[in-house]
Amino acid sequence: MPFEIRQTDQPSLDSYQQGLAVLRAFTGKAVGPPDNRDFALLISAPGEAAVLGGLWAQSRWGAFYVDMIVVPETLRGTGVGTNLMTRAEAEARARGCHLMWLDTYAFQARPFYERLGFEVFGEMEGPAPFYPRWFMRKTLI
Repeated sequence: MPFEIRQTDQPSLDSYQQGLAVLRAFTGKAVGPPDNRDFALLISAPGEAAVLGGLWAQSRWGAFYVDMIVVPETLRGTGVGTNLMTRAEAEARARGCHLMWLDTYAFQARPFYERLGFEVFGEMEGPAPFYPRWFMRKTLI
């Protein structure tokens, strides 16, 4: 099969979705249909469409992965982050997930996640101030 490999530092969303479709087709043949379901909680100003922050996640095979949580600086310390995570956990439970997981860097929010019941299950070392990077989980039993 002839092919070419193109390099880009600006991959389109469409290219990502095409690659994901190929991966999901392979997964479906190997282990059955993927149980992938996306989830998001979006923060915006009232009446505005622009997203200022939020939480993006995905459930798959009984696990709920929190890919990204962004709280606008003006809302930090007001309980918005806790609200987002509480709502995400409720959704994970509603989907029948047995655990939630995420990752965070040294300059981010490990203590916040620990207060919510997450624990470290893996660590990646690297240069400060970015590392270590922690992989965290919370069992939902």
